[in-house]
Amino acid sequence: MASQDNGNERKIRVAVVILNWNGEHFLRKFLPSVVKYNAGFADIIMADNASVDGSVSFIRNEYPEIRIIQNGENGGFAKGYNQALSQIDADYYVLLNSDIEVTDQWIEPVIDMMEKDVTIAAAQPKILSYHEPQKFEYAGAAGGYIDQYGYPFCRGRVFMSVEKDTGQYNDPVEIFWATGACMFVRAGLFHEAGGLDDDFFAHMEEIDLCWRFKHMGYKIMYCPESRVYHVGGGSLPRTSSKKTYLNFRNNATMLYKNLPASQLTRVFIVRFILDLAAALKFLIEGHGMSFIAVTRAHIGFYFSYHKNRKKRELIKHSQVPGIYKGNLVLDHYVFRKHRFTQFSKQKFTR
Repeated sequence: MASQDNGNERKIRVAVVILNWNGEHFLRKFLPSVVKYNAGFADIIMADNASVDGSVSFIRNEYPEIRIIQNGENGGFAKGYNQALSQIDADYYVLLNSDIEVTDQWIEPVIDMMEKDVTIAAAQPKILSYHEPQKFEYAGAAGGYIDQYGYPFCRGRVFMSVEKDTGQYNDPVEIFWATGACMFVRAGLFHEAGGLDDDFFAHMEEIDLCWRFKHMGYKIMYCPESRVYHVGGGSLPRTSSKKTYLNFRNNATMLYKNLPASQLTRVFIVRFILDLAAALKFLIEGHGMSFIAVTRAHIGFYFSYHKNRKKRELIKHSQVPGIYKGNLVLDHYVFRKHRFTQFSKQKFTR
């Protein structure tokens, strides 16, 4: 792919970077589609987080043309990508999960969109379920949003309610966050923003990054012309207490880092009540480890207060578009709103 730069044609450098940790089975299954639909202009790179399975030897033997970056530890999604991307020279990074099957023309439409609008920092394709191809996939669907209390949801997915894809979200629109499962991002802006937050390890780090991009005045977009199929839950199952811990701790950290000062007290009071309700629900349903995980998450957040305050001071806070001003928990569980189209457009910040 080429673009015009001061009247001279230039080659756009795209790096598709697959972060791997003991994912040889996914690489064997899904890497062939990435190679087949590479379009001939993207470099494919595997960033390995100290795997102990046969991942590295598999790539070396079967795909010697693929560059391997070996991280010395499993620093999770955030640190793993930060370590790898610091060693890759490109115009665009594509952060791609190993459990994704890509399709023909999955790269070009997104890059074209971003080339035409320099205010786009990141974008994502349509994310469909590998196991149920007629449905959107939980992690990203047709573009991500959050409500004013930090609860993430998507066009096509509200909590665990996932919609069928009937073409209802075939319009390219500005969104709040792009999924880390398949995120296209300008390399220069990624580094300018400070990359992903190493301390998140996994979960919410892409939302935190997109929020920081928005504070910087950039947009996040959804490109329906590109579609991929995602297995999901490849690293941690949704019932994992570790996943629960990371989600609650990282969500609190993200809110503290990115919310304007005028909103912090109100939001954290409401979230404490809602998180307490969630913890008690886990306990009543017999998920004792998840109850403990929520408690540990709050303790972990408060013990990291001073470190997070320094991160907060680096952000120039502003009112950003795409935040739902309602309460997603009440709207979904009390008022039975299960589809994105049931949320009033007037309740999103502009």
